[in-house]
Amino acid sequence: MSDTSRDIILRRIRESLRKPAPQPERPDFAAPLHPRPAPTDDLAVLFAQSFVRVGGVFFFCESVEHFYDQLFAYKKEKELERLYVWEPELKKLLHDGDIVFQGDEADFIAQADAGLTTCEALIARTGSVLVSAATSSGRRLSIYPDQHLILARTSQVVTDIGNALELVQQKYGSDKLPSMVSLTTGPSRTADIEKTLVLGAHGPRSIVLFLLDDAPAATT
Repeated sequence: MSDTSRDIILRRIRESLRKPAPQPERPDFAAPLHPRPAPTDDLAVLFAQSFVRVGGVFFFCESVEHFYDQLFAYKKEKELERLYVWEPELKKLLHDGDIVFQGDEADFIAQADAGLTTCEALIARTGSVLVSAATSSGRRLSIYPDQHLILARTSQVVTDIGNALELVQQKYGSDKLPSMVSLTTGPSRTADIEKTLVLGAHGPRSIVLFLLDDAPAATT
């Protein structure tokens, strides 16, 4: 009596079960995520290119006075009547530059045009900004306003995400890490509804970064 198709299939299954299944090669977890190392001679340039590529608005500030000029011009261009600033060091900086800002939470929910915060680090390879809840800006000021403005320094630019997390760990210690660490790459965007790209659905519609050069002056 010849085997039926069912018998043949069952025999093949039994034979295959007697043999160990081939295992995939074990990945090399020690290998770098990016085989090609990023250039380290000018990370600020690499960050600016990556940041603009993901939809950010970038301003390079050669000095604090240059930052005042560019922030004032941007506020005027975008007609930002209420720029919320909650971090004491930023308040003092803007006060010294005669930049009008909202230093408390008055009408924040109804009229949060923009918020200005600092950040923990800038990731050159991806153009991402690492923020945390450790500052007086908390969790809300980088998320709720329509525009998220950031003041950062060139010394905060690192190559990759791992380097940024190391900075946070060095700054706060392993046992006192901020309750929230967030990586922002470009403005908030989603295409969940009918595959139509919408900006500002889950966060700021635009992200603007003022990069202040704090590199030591060259000596001759």
